[in-house]
Amino acid sequence: MLWMAGLSSFGQNRPLLYNVDDLPQSLLQNPGARIDFTKHLGIPFFSQIHFFAGSSGVTLHDIFDDSNSNVNEKVQRAMRKLTSNDFFSVNEQLEIFSIGGKVGQKAYVSGGIYQEFDVFAYFPKDPAVLAFEGNADYIGDNFHFSDVSFTGEVLTVYHAGLNYNVDGKLTVGGRLKLYSGIFNAESTNNTGTFRTDVTENGPNFYQHSIDNVNVTVNTSGYASLKNEENMTVDKAIRELLSRSFFGQNVGVGVDLGFSYRVSEQLAISGSVQDFGLMFHQKDTENSIYYGSYQTSGLEPLFPELNDNQRTIPYWEIFEEELDANLIDETTHNEYNTWRPMKFNAGFQFGTGKSILPCDYLISKKPRFMNLFGLLASGVVRPKGPTYGVTAYWDRKVNDNLRFRAAYGVDEFTMTKLGLMVTNRFKNFNVYLAVNDILGYTNLAKANSASLQLGMQFVFKNFEL
Repeated sequence: MLWMAGLSSFGQNRPLLYNVDDLPQSLLQNPGARIDFTKHLGIPFFSQIHFFAGSSGVTLHDIFDDSNSNVNEKVQRAMRKLTSNDFFSVNEQLEIFSIGGKVGQKAYVSGGIYQEFDVFAYFPKDPAVLAFEGNADYIGDNFHFSDVSFTGEVLTVYHAGLNYNVDGKLTVGGRLKLYSGIFNAESTNNTGTFRTDVTENGPNFYQHSIDNVNVTVNTSGYASLKNEENMTVDKAIRELLSRSFFGQNVGVGVDLGFSYRVSEQLAISGSVQDFGLMFHQKDTENSIYYGSYQTSGLEPLFPELNDNQRTIPYWEIFEEELDANLIDETTHNEYNTWRPMKFNAGFQFGTGKSILPCDYLISKKPRFMNLFGLLASGVVRPKGPTYGVTAYWDRKVNDNLRFRAAYGVDEFTMTKLGLMVTNRFKNFNVYLAVNDILGYTNLAKANSASLQLGMQFVFKNFEL
């Protein structure tokens, strides 16, 4: 029996591929994973295709349900259901190139290039309610601008890693990553409130207060597209694609991991992924909105005017006061962002001992045909880590065919069923992993969907 407990991102990490020793992609999850191959070569653009999308609070069915034709009511009901800690996440990863090979008896060197798209946004509860419903029913309540928090990026990652078998028990590994930024947008750590109170003094029954507002949206790789004349969507896409391999901004990061066999059946493992920083220095733009302001509204006066006198420009005066107290600035300062760090830790236990006659990898003995496990998942986000837990059964049918069935619980759903299948035809490997299978029966009602597939050449020895 195999138990695996860990911390990884259920969106960006892949619990169905974690510690699958037949797949080179396991080294991207844990550079110190135990592996059962001596060489691999990915099919360019097809060795790994990954897509994930999820919403922690609502589904498309909540908005577009045919049982109620009033969309406004459904939107209002959904907004009341959501909290400022609910979030939306989309992640896509395409492996452009991947290669690796055994060096000596203990080391495995691998490297490659992949492109990643990642968007993570918390639901802006208070601003959304204020914009959709107004403040009439919320007299005396604060609307918090801190609810606005999101990150989004498109980048290319160049990486090289070393997996080293210290002895028959311990395997360690590390991976160095160079990030090439294509596009970035982020707005976090915003502050400020909007409030309406009843007042006995002044020209109105209410007083509106905007206190200590400081909202900043940073972007890189976007300002030049926005400012260019005759820019169209097609031109913008072509320009972004032209930056796919060599973006304007760079960053650096590392992955670290290990696997340790405590006994013949029991092993523990752990890793940290994307401990890194992006430096946004070119094509940056910072949109900043800050200040404080109080108003009781307008008090129109209607004095008698002759033909040479104009009425008092109340609205112009109000706009001038607003602009003097609430500042809207655009700058082009450099800024840095942390990559969303993932971390994993676990222990495992295997049954069904099997030693194949051609099993020349001494450090891999013994081999177990059945693996049962538990994997907990999380990733660092602006308001704190997000988590998920996955229990699985991993079965090696034979030396070529393997599958993993999993049940998961995370912040998207309590019933996440997953299935991974990998098969090797001589040296050619194909794999498919699908998470949240129940959601695929009705995507409109699904809180999340995840798909990973790929093909590559994987060799058990140095001979082709």
